[in-house]
Amino acid sequence: MEKGRLLIVEDDHDVADMLRIYFDSLGYEVEVAYRGGEALEMTRRKTPNLIILDINLPDLDGYEVCKKLRSNLRTSHIPIIFLTQRDERSDKIAGLELGADDYITKPFDVEELRLRVQNALRRATYENLSHPVTGLPSSKLVEEQLKELLQRDDWALLFFGLKYFKEFTDVYGFVAGDDVLRFVGIMLGEVVDSVGTPQDFIGHVGTDDFLIITRKERAQNLKEEAISRFNEQVHTFYSFMDRERGYILTEQEGEKKEVPFMSLICGIITPEDGPFADIRQITEVAAEARRKAGL
Repeated sequence: MEKGRLLIVEDDHDVADMLRIYFDSLGYEVEVAYRGGEALEMTRRKTPNLIILDINLPDLDGYEVCKKLRSNLRTSHIPIIFLTQRDERSDKIAGLELGADDYITKPFDVEELRLRVQNALRRATYENLSHPVTGLPSSKLVEEQLKELLQRDDWALLFFGLKYFKEFTDVYGFVAGDDVLRFVGIMLGEVVDSVGTPQDFIGHVGTDDFLIITRKERAQNLKEEAISRFNEQVHTFYSFMDRERGYILTEQEGEKKEVPFMSLICGIITPEDGPFADIRQITEVAAEARRKAGL
């Protein structure tokens, strides 16, 4: 079973290849960037669960990459482990002050690095900072963003869900279901890149509950673009036979039932749907708006 998505940022191709092969053999999904700018672009397109980041890079150094990741709402939660030849105490302090989670110097013991990666991922999951499947901000960070909404009057919350997702996993299994969740996470990031802004927040809570926090004037465009992109690509998760007939067959109480393909549903709320005294009220109203959208 896949353990998570790692991004290795290392300009030494030999080291990068060694780490890619090693962590791939352990069941991680591994991507490699050889430059700082490339790492930022890859992170924007597909959120990793953890980044192993070299400091000495040919364009942006690792400190600058870390600073940019920490200053962006969509990437500020990602665990970062610095991997570098710099072993001065001041270098370590500088990296940790920028928000790095750990620091390991070259030459390094790959088993030690493995344990540090494992511990950082476990800590992020335990503290509900990131969703283990999509790598998106999860419960704790979502709650922080929702609390901030209580002090603002210019926001919109888009609450997404997948209709017929349970029926899909009943037929295709949880591994296929995780593939769908990863697709939705990536797709929402692409939508925000296309019609949103870097300050729009994307979160993943629950099983198939996703949200975007944005400004009111962008909400409808984000919703329409997300649903359009999902509808264009959802058929790729089904078998040829199911695509041909346009539905899947499930068994309930001994009877076969025809179930439509999954659809992305979305409810939108704004401050006008309040007033809201706490984040519980925001989530309840958002859930009701999504329920009505799925009728």
